[in-house]
Parts: sequence; structure tokens; C-alpha cells
Amino acid sequence: MSQNNVIFTRPIPIDKEVSWDKTQTIMSKTDSKGIIEYANEVFVDVSGYEDYELMSQPHSMIRHPDMPRVIFKVLWDNLKAGKNFYAVVKNLAKSGRYYWVVTDFEISKDSNGEITHYFGRRKAVPQEVISKHIEPLYKRLLQIEQASGMEASERYLIGFLEEKKRTYVEFVEECILDYEKTQNSLKREELEVEEDSGNRGFFSRLFGR
Repeated sequence: MSQNNVIFTRPIPIDKEVSWDKTQTIMSKTDSKGIIEYANEVFVDVSGYEDYELMSQPHSMIRHPDMPRVIFKVLWDNLKAGKNFYAVVKNLAKSGRYYWVVTDFEISKDSNGEITHYFGRRKAVPQEVISKHIEPLYKRLLQIEQASGMEASERYLIGFLEEKKRTYVEFVEECILDYEKTQNSLKREELEVEEDSGNRGFFSRLFGR
């Protein structure tokens, strides 16, 4: 329940994507428990919620039912340990439409080293990456969760990543980079950016760090 005592019901999902400017960055600030304290205008526009509807609400209010719970478990396990984590997430707008993003976090701690806030930034993910790599994996994870529970889903995810010899973050990075290479036809200027990325890293470039 929000501070103004308004109870929000979850929208019914619609199999249509939100139309938004995918060059923009969705930003938010939450406390250590994921309660929203700030949302930028892009967040408001894309999610369809007004500022007053978002404030003091759990960030999970925009969680899409197509998302396997294990992805959020891994995300929060890393954040609570003070580690950033890049996850591809399908969110649910107030209209019932969806939008896909990849996450980036800055973690704020007090003088005792305790986490106080998370600053989240989110960028759009190419649809080809979603349909080719992410959706097939998430659908399997969700089916396993529904049939056998989240622990079974987590074991499958671990096995999937072990087979690819990648961490989850490396898997996501590789999928997006492969897409970029295909789109850019390995032009020389793109190769020079690739070489520069060895110093800063792919996600550092994506989020402008």
C-alpha cells in the first residue's frame, strides 16, 4: 500500500509491446528492500504509472508474469552481496503491455558498510536477442518452476550456463554483442570500438560508465 493509502491492482497482461524511445534510459532509486523512492520521467512514461503511484511501492509492481522467479533470485543474491548484476527483464506496464530491458545498478552503502539504496538504470534490448536467446530460456525456466519449483529451475539455469561455459552476465553480453556484430557487419569503426571495450567492458559502454 502506498503512502496515500491507494491500493493498486495488477494489470492484465496484453501481448503487445510498449512503444517508447529505446535510446532513453529508465532510472529509479529504491531502498535496500526494493521500495521505490525515485523514478525518472522515462520510467513514468514507459511504465504508464504516475509518480505518486510509483512512490513507496515495491519495484516488483512492474514484474511481468512471464518472468521466471529464479532470475530475480540470482539478481537479488548478487545485489545483497554488494555486486552489480546485469539481468534481462520483461516488465509489465500499467496498460498491460510489456517492455524488455537490461539492468545496471549502483549500490549505496552507509558508513558501516550496510546497503542503503540501489540506483537502477535500464536500457532497451534488441528484439532479435530477446526472441532468439532470452525468451526460449525464460520459457523453459518458467515451465520448470511451475512444474517442480524454483530450486529445480535454478538447477536447470546452472546446468545451462555450465554447458555454455558462461556466467549469466557473460551469456547476456555475448548475445547482445553477437547481435551488434551482425548489424554492423564488422565495420572497421565497430572493430575499433570492440578493441576499446576491452578496457571498459561492454556494459560500461552500454550504460555510459
